[in-house]
Amino acid sequence: MAAGNLTPTSYIDHHLAYLTKPIGDGGFWTLHLDSLLTSALLGIIGMGFIWWVVRGATAGVPDRRQAFVELLIEFVDDQVKGIFHHGDRHKFVAPAALTVFVWVVLMNAMDFLPADWMGLGTNLISEHGFRIVPTTDVNMTFALSLSVWLLMIYFAIASKGFGGWLHELFCTPFGVKPIWAAPLLVPFNLLFNLIEYVSKPVSHSLRLFGNMYAGEIIFLLLWIWAASGLVGTAFASVLGLGWAIFHILIVLLQAYIFMMLTVVYIALAHEHH
Repeated sequence: MAAGNLTPTSYIDHHLAYLTKPIGDGGFWTLHLDSLLTSALLGIIGMGFIWWVVRGATAGVPDRRQAFVELLIEFVDDQVKGIFHHGDRHKFVAPAALTVFVWVVLMNAMDFLPADWMGLGTNLISEHGFRIVPTTDVNMTFALSLSVWLLMIYFAIASKGFGGWLHELFCTPFGVKPIWAAPLLVPFNLLFNLIEYVSKPVSHSLRLFGNMYAGEIIFLLLWIWAASGLVGTAFASVLGLGWAIFHILIVLLQAYIFMMLTVVYIALAHEHH
């Protein structure tokens, strides 16, 4: 849709609409097909590229692709090594961290593609086109953080046993001694731990969503300003270039933070209190 025929509000609303598929009566159970399809495609591309490079890796002097992937894997492995000290990190934690980092970087990087240009093709599928930045969809970031949260609970039970996990849930951090104070301390322990368990996926998801959503809004505002005339185009081009350069740091930094928190949460799940 041409930006010049729209007000800033209607233009932004247009590009923030989703391609939805209601389940049953809709409401809460509504799939955002553009977020799901884009994220799935990027996951296949990212992991497929790494698999393709690793499959053809040689012991000699690496080419550029192999050198890039080796540096990426080594970088992620070094970050995991500094945090996770509870067994072989290469069995699950390091590969999971690599997957999270590459996937989130690719999803974030979709913000660099002009919304109107992408809409030219995707408007054939949906009136509003595809919303092509999955991490600006709070449902997607919550799904990612909840997956990490479930992994955290799984590893906590696996390392401490179900009984040990329940004991930690009800008996830390204030303990249950003296025994006469246990009826009072147990609810406080449980409340404290529940707040911690709830806050982790909320903060994990909203940090990524908030930064990427704000970046998308700024790009849309610059894009409609560029359509307001020659002067607007000149200013929007300069500001857009500056914001795009700065946004590269945001794209990489938010993926790095999401990956690091994933590793930290899994490492904390192994800690005995």
